[in-house]
Amino acid sequence: MMQFLDFIYGIFIFLFILGITVLVHEFGHYLMARELGVKIQEFFVGIGGRKIFSRKKGDTEYGVKTVLIGGYIKLAGDNLDEYSGKPDEYLAQPPGRRFWIIFFGPLFNYILGFLCFWLIFFVGYPTVTTKIGGVIDGFGAKEAGLVAEDRILAVDGKKVRFFEDLQKIVQSKKEPDVVRLLVSRENKEFDVLVPIKEKQYKDTFGQRRSMGLLGIFPGDEIITMRYGFLESFKRSIKKTWSLTVLTYKALWFMVTGRLSIRDSAAGPLGLYFITAKIATQGLIPLINLFAVLSINLCICNLLPLPVLDGGHVMFLGLEKIRGKLLSKKTEEFITRAGLTLIFSLFVIFTYNDIMRIYGDKIYRFFLKW
Repeated sequence: MMQFLDFIYGIFIFLFILGITVLVHEFGHYLMARELGVKIQEFFVGIGGRKIFSRKKGDTEYGVKTVLIGGYIKLAGDNLDEYSGKPDEYLAQPPGRRFWIIFFGPLFNYILGFLCFWLIFFVGYPTVTTKIGGVIDGFGAKEAGLVAEDRILAVDGKKVRFFEDLQKIVQSKKEPDVVRLLVSRENKEFDVLVPIKEKQYKDTFGQRRSMGLLGIFPGDEIITMRYGFLESFKRSIKKTWSLTVLTYKALWFMVTGRLSIRDSAAGPLGLYFITAKIATQGLIPLINLFAVLSINLCICNLLPLPVLDGGHVMFLGLEKIRGKLLSKKTEEFITRAGLTLIFSLFVIFTYNDIMRIYGDKIYRFFLKW
């Protein structure tokens, strides 16, 4: 029974995050279209099904539909079949104005991710301290006499409070470097020299790297780290930018074949399992996931693929060069090709999710036969 309830809870959280992310995206399109005087025919919460509620205000019908995932807007004259040449229609706008309508959807997702990070830094997030939980045989920490319950106060004269900060300094060292640690034990402080041991590993992009290790693991002492309003703002900018660079780098490595799509990209099933797992860890990790997904949605949506916002921007660029709209036949062909590509990627990612999550069980099942 508990497993079933956990499953329902995971589905609810996943659909809630997905729905809010999509709704915010559509709201960005809505605000810019309204600002530029483009007629908005519909703005609905929910992507399909029957209307639960609707109300018309001016030229726009607002409402809620039964499939409560995200939402959508319908602009007047946003396709060649409906375009009649009226000045308040979407296709009547010059490419520059249409670009801003398209761009504001992903931009709002980006802003949402930034605001989530800002909230996390301001409210506070759980962080592991530098209190040692244990030492590992064969590494410098044990050779230097460090033991569990010791607290590292500084590395080479630089104060450290959190295990993450300690890791950043130590991992940048190379064997046979030696670091000077200021250690607190039973309310007494002393210095100790600890040799670095180097270890090879593969980074996020599958590239072989090396890092320095002391041979310790953290204890269970966790404190809430929070910053002031302005400091949280600055840290959110830095976090958002670093995630943006990391995402574009990962996409480039996947395109060039340096990073495996199978091991790096998750489909809907994979995202559900990630969300369900993080949902059990508390609100702050969930908000962090929300921020990451929202920023990634912005970046991926701006890729130059038909049916995505980036594909529409690409059409605008072609239109600007040609000086006229693409023909209906050309646009339909490109759109169909784009849909085929998106569907193919969906199938590939879902297959990878199934094999990654259930691969061993499937293999054992067929062995019985």
